[in-house]
Amino acid sequence: MHKLTAEQPGELRIISKKYYGRWLSALLVGLVLLTVGHSVINNPRFEWTVIAHSFTETSILQGVWMTLQLTAISVVLGFAGGTLLALMRLSSNPVLVAVSWGYTWFFRGVPMLVQLFLWYNIAALYPKISLSLPWVGDLWSASANSLISPFSAAVIALVMHQSAYAAEIVRAGIQSVSQGQLEAARALGYRRGQIFRYTVLPQAMRAILPPAGNEVIGQLKTTAVVSVISLQDVLYSAQIIYQRTYEVIPLLLVATLWYLLMTSVLSIGQYYVERYFGRGTVRQEKREWIKRKAPALAVNHQRVSNG
Repeated sequence: MHKLTAEQPGELRIISKKYYGRWLSALLVGLVLLTVGHSVINNPRFEWTVIAHSFTETSILQGVWMTLQLTAISVVLGFAGGTLLALMRLSSNPVLVAVSWGYTWFFRGVPMLVQLFLWYNIAALYPKISLSLPWVGDLWSASANSLISPFSAAVIALVMHQSAYAAEIVRAGIQSVSQGQLEAARALGYRRGQIFRYTVLPQAMRAILPPAGNEVIGQLKTTAVVSVISLQDVLYSAQIIYQRTYEVIPLLLVATLWYLLMTSVLSIGQYYVERYFGRGTVRQEKREWIKRKAPALAVNHQRVSNG
């Protein structure tokens, strides 16, 4: 039998550790997934032909477009308002800090559905909305019912709800930038606007993007609550059809598939945006991984070279 000595390191055999528990758990999970998949595909009550037929119906596509509109408007305006609230919270003005804190406390504490109903029924509190000046009178006025349609009520509720959560995300991202970075920017003669644009924002985006991406996806799903005020989103479009055809489960699955498709597209976009803003960190992680693996790769290369 050949003996291994200290002078023959190239003859050392590297034996990988065997993970029996890992393979067993993977096998069990695979069996469960196969069982569930077989049941879903072969269960005639799912009515896959109805799902395929209804997936691209005109009313469903209109509901998808409405869902995307609500998501885009609420996210853009919500994060714009959230950024303003975050800057107010971080300011040295105690009034602005108190207003920002109170807004965030209220709109994070009240459920989204309750906010939607309140805005939809705002005419019960203010039947007439007007703009007036002292000693001048009304400059403009209109009926609240004519101004607050189901769409505008949904937009207002979604934007105000989203801005409260966005404010905390942006505030946490800004506070993640170290004080030393700000002092270095001031030493270089940067003004406050330049410090925020060139120093704070690029670094804060790395901390803001992951929760912001999750918030965008969550907001897309939150838009489903507008169906309770008869606004034709994906869910309401599916409800209209199954109330006529009584095919409840297939139409709910159509809505489910559309939500999965839209959230998947947003998840892919989130991945690429995060990779763009974190490209310096990713390169550093790759270099560290290569350094860790270099010794093992060198030993394996030596073994191959020795035959």
